[in-house]
Amino acid sequence: MKISLKTIPHISNKIAIDLNISGVVTMTKGLEAVAHEAEQVLIHNVKQEMALEEKAHDICEENEEQIDFMLADERQLFFMIKKKLAPEFGVILNYEERFSDMSHKILDELYEEDLIHFEVTENRIKNIIYNSITSFIADDSQIQDAVMDKIRSYKKRYIPGTDDFDILYEKLYREELTKRGME
Repeated sequence: MKISLKTIPHISNKIAIDLNISGVVTMTKGLEAVAHEAEQVLIHNVKQEMALEEKAHDICEENEEQIDFMLADERQLFFMIKKKLAPEFGVILNYEERFSDMSHKILDELYEEDLIHFEVTENRIKNIIYNSITSFIADDSQIQDAVMDKIRSYKKRYIPGTDDFDILYEKLYREELTKRGME
């Protein structure tokens, strides 16, 4: 599953919390510094993918007439272009490999910035970070469903896309994260 810019702060917090709870890491500057560094790595990675998708979209638009003439499937072409350009943009398309790579980069940054100390193998720390990312993604759809169920249970109707809906959604989303120990 894709990581969005909106979920990055939550994933970063989960990484910091999970590292702290693990008992194998000592944080030299606290949870916030670790979460901030993880957030920077994740944001960079997501922005690389966004740039890749924009380039693939531009190529599809430039060749729209040919695509229509050939009756080609634009989504398939988009993915093929994205796959071809991915190495140029430094994007790994396989999510398992990508999350592993991001975990390694986060670990490297945390270590280089002297934000964590540990006496175990780097692979063990990387696995904690990887599990934080993948478990958040797995739980996120359940959290979103729970939030939407709560919103639907209110007597007042909230319309998605309105300011009232967005404010309520974010409040309930954070409450759900806190209830699950993810923030």
